[in-house]
Amino acid sequence: MTDNAAGPAPQAASAMTLDNYRFPAHRLLRQQRTPDRTPLVLVACGSFSPITYLHLRMFEMANDYARINTQYEVVGGYLSPVSDAYKKAGLAEAHHRVRMCELAAEETSSWLMVDPWEAIQPEYTPTAKVLDHFEYEINHNLGGILSEDGETRKPARIMLLAGADLIGTMSTPGVWAEKDLAHILGNYGAMIVERSGTDIDEALGNLKQWEDNIHVLTQMIQNNVSSTKIRLFLKRDVIQYIDQHKLYTDSDEAKSKGKEKQ
Repeated sequence: MTDNAAGPAPQAASAMTLDNYRFPAHRLLRQQRTPDRTPLVLVACGSFSPITYLHLRMFEMANDYARINTQYEVVGGYLSPVSDAYKKAGLAEAHHRVRMCELAAEETSSWLMVDPWEAIQPEYTPTAKVLDHFEYEINHNLGGILSEDGETRKPARIMLLAGADLIGTMSTPGVWAEKDLAHILGNYGAMIVERSGTDIDEALGNLKQWEDNIHVLTQMIQNNVSSTKIRLFLKRDVIQYIDQHKLYTDSDEAKSKGKEKQ
């Protein structure tokens, strides 16, 4: 998706601060290739501590799903690592997690980017506000996406991309603020990758009012990977970065159970 992208690569996301932040759009498709479709931007929020091939695979699955099963055309994808204010046990520092996401995305995708905006915030940012940030940057600041014929501009649909465990927490009373659920699922929608061990039907039953905005991506091959084995699914550059900076220990891994990003 590099054709008609926004321009040369900006400053590395891992080098950005609140003072020099610029929204990364160098891989965003600025003009649609397919007529009569709605431009779609996929956003995955999370710890990414560390990012794995499984995270990257979600984007490719969502792209395929959108092309085959919807009237959307994916024009870009973003990884948005949570800030240090999330304070999850075993969480590597934000600048390390952003850099690992960069390393993972650089050579495995032509359309995936890392936005450090959430990661560099001094306070925790709810997912609803993160999606608002993408809506503002892409549809307000950049003016949306140029149509295939070059005659009009369209607002991109911003959509959350997540695993089925997230939708499980959304359907559990008291875990998410009701106004945030209504904002995320009502205004943006979600693509949810089915995961082994999650009762997706039960979760969706509790979110029925937004069912038209929730797309479930069925995995042909089920992933049931324990936390102790997840490092086998790391990109080589990420493994080298972890070793170089001594980011994770067995004790960190044992502690890293916990809350979901909201």
